[in-house]
Amino acid sequence: MKIVKNQEKIEIAELKEISKKMFGSFVKAVVDIEKNIMAVDAELHIDLEQLLIEKENCEPKNLWGINIYTEIEGVDRIEFDSMINLKPAWDNKTRGVESKEIQDKIIKITEKFITP
Repeated sequence: MKIVKNQEKIEIAELKEISKKMFGSFVKAVVDIEKNIMAVDAELHIDLEQLLIEKENCEPKNLWGINIYTEIEGVDRIEFDSMINLKPAWDNKTRGVESKEIQDKIIKITEKFITP
């Protein structure tokens, strides 16, 4: 598992290597929309969520699970689908991310860290 933050970058080539070891076409990631950090490379989103809580003192309400498809470019590479996204107390009642505002934050953060 890897945390990406500050001025760090992760190359799409590295994500492709990670995806080959896990799911083939995508990498699981968790994004903290308040701290602007991201964790990648785990079998389950919950493992990445726990890593961010323990290592970065993140709050679960700010953590959103996504899948990053390594063969797709642009915003279409992001799939908003994770069990950790079920947050009824914050009006998110599905595995997706219902808020367009939160989706936009996630996209902005991932675009900041992922390089070609």
